[in-house]
Amino acid sequence: MNRHRALRRALIEWYDRNRRDLPWRRTRDPYAIWISETMLQQTRVETVIPYYEQFLRRFPTIQALADSDPDELMERWAGLGYYRRARNLRAAAVKIAHEHDGRLPEEVDELRGLPGVGRYTAGAVASIAFDRPAPIVDGNVRRVFSRLFEIREDIGSAPVVARLWEEAAELARGARPGDLNQAVMELGAVVCTPRTPRCQACPVARRCGARAAGDPEALPIKKTRKAPREVVSVAGWVARRGRWLAARRPPVGLLGGLWEMPGGDLEAGETPEEAIGRALRERLGLVVKEVRPLGSVSHQFSHRSLELHVLEAAVAEGRVRRAGYDAHRWLSRRAFGALPLSAIAQKAIGLASDPR
Repeated sequence: MNRHRALRRALIEWYDRNRRDLPWRRTRDPYAIWISETMLQQTRVETVIPYYEQFLRRFPTIQALADSDPDELMERWAGLGYYRRARNLRAAAVKIAHEHDGRLPEEVDELRGLPGVGRYTAGAVASIAFDRPAPIVDGNVRRVFSRLFEIREDIGSAPVVARLWEEAAELARGARPGDLNQAVMELGAVVCTPRTPRCQACPVARRCGARAAGDPEALPIKKTRKAPREVVSVAGWVARRGRWLAARRPPVGLLGGLWEMPGGDLEAGETPEEAIGRALRERLGLVVKEVRPLGSVSHQFSHRSLELHVLEAAVAEGRVRRAGYDAHRWLSRRAFGALPLSAIAQKAIGLASDPR
């Protein structure tokens, strides 16, 4: 289409003059590009940069990642959030090492066969690393396209999603598809921003339907999100002979593979003191005594709002019999703090005292 040819030319010319100097744009290594695209999912560029650089220093190749210790991997990832990404990266590296001779696949269909690699990541890696004409649609692309093509429907509806991918595919069918995809994302990140877009700096402003209509900030149209579910939980700072009990979550699910103070959700009618006693009996086979509240911390996840009551306790009787955790350790405070911990677990430790 002539329309897409003109858009492609304007976007590439703008990108060549204005793109940010980011570390993953200085390499053609498919592995490094894959790592960056995974880290950048739902995470700000400024946050990703130091993690990306130290991650590649520690795991410089697919084989190094495949051979990595899961605990160390989670420790290196701690703070980036969405920990399933790290688990999937390692699982994908193992699959690549075993089934693809240690080389990242070049085609979208093969890339999508890897754990954690969806339509966006496959398109990004195929186009940027291998120059394949593969489309991508992320949050920035959705915003740019909704304004550019003046799409006044719910951006998350199936027909609109299909159209966005069709537009992206048409744009990617020219020279330099990887740079073209990055140009659209870059435009959304630095010019076509959610609030106060800089239309005067936009290379495709004269073709933009929303600008012509005078209301670019009204787009995209999004369905109202449900309020996060409120959850109240308890965690026990459990001491035995001068050491604390750390428990590791199973590798699947929310915060999978991370360590924490053991505990569980508060049930209807329970006090935090009752809840921690029940949770430790059910999940670890321990009976505790001298239970004392230390305070509470909160954390906002994407779909839930968590209030966590932290309680100190000593073991009265019992040996650890795990149900719902896949590992446990009795540790000093320093060793506990060095484990791969979630942000909420780090907050909880901040309330804890030295063991008795």
